[in-house]
Amino acid sequence: MREIRLREAIREAMEEEMRRDQDVFLMGEEVAEYDGAYKVSQGMLAEFGAKRIIDTPIAELGFAGIAVGAAMNGVRPIVEFMTWNFAVLAFDQIVNSAAKMLSMSAGEFGCPIVFRGPSGAAGQLGAQHSQSFESWMANTPGLKVISISNPYDAKGLLKAAIRDNDPVCFFESEVLYSDMGEVPEGEYVLPIGKARVDRVGKDVTIVSFNKMMKVAQAAADELAKDGIEAEIIDLRTIRPLDIDTIVESVKKTNRLVILEEAWPFANVSTEISYRVQKYAFDYLDAPVIAINTADTPLHYAPTLIEAWMPNPKRVIQAVKDVMYVK
Repeated sequence: MREIRLREAIREAMEEEMRRDQDVFLMGEEVAEYDGAYKVSQGMLAEFGAKRIIDTPIAELGFAGIAVGAAMNGVRPIVEFMTWNFAVLAFDQIVNSAAKMLSMSAGEFGCPIVFRGPSGAAGQLGAQHSQSFESWMANTPGLKVISISNPYDAKGLLKAAIRDNDPVCFFESEVLYSDMGEVPEGEYVLPIGKARVDRVGKDVTIVSFNKMMKVAQAAADELAKDGIEAEIIDLRTIRPLDIDTIVESVKKTNRLVILEEAWPFANVSTEISYRVQKYAFDYLDAPVIAINTADTPLHYAPTLIEAWMPNPKRVIQAVKDVMYVK
């Protein structure tokens, strides 16, 4: 199977869906003439033209509102945010319009739209450009939330998101765009709402998503040297949450560590912890441990970034704690 970069997988998904459906179009800052801030939309303007690859002003609330209105009238916009940190300005349209439109209109108006772009920290970008938004959006009924970690999932899930009749928030990562991964040549679409067992193990379950999957994998490699077999689950979809896959794994391993790049209060880890104790309490041999960022804004200094972010060492220690290994 061929290997391509994650940015190329996202581009292929958009190109294939735009060729398949004339109602699909892309809009956002620098997506056309500049080929995208991260070159995700490179070459798309030449193929699809300026009516379907649309450069917007630096006005997230404005162009998100235009896209929502377009979706209500039957087309399928893909809105690229240069970063989800900028999407804060568009939350009124995402949360109060897109998410609620079907309910408020008694089913008369749907909103088939994809809001996509990178989330989370990406080095020395400062406190206002280093936040993760999956749990923010997952808190809103009416939105589906996807967060990808590799090219294969990126293409298959983005195609599913574009075809979905509900608004979908699609989270990427700036530090993953150049990552290589196997992607089939032919057509495939992955189901929204199904987690993936990335690594099979018997001693502990590690649940994660997006770029924290790399941290989980690195920790699992080190744990294997000590004879500890970790099972890693990539959530892929945050809402709807595939709790069944997590529970089945916990029933086998009896231990759970959750790894998430988010502040520790009221996040995805919290929801998973609650549901696991509800559906698999009798199978747990140790308390659930969640590994998150520090409960502060992320500052610019490299030493503070290192202290703030989850890392393999913390995961290894958490696993040994739930296994009561000294």
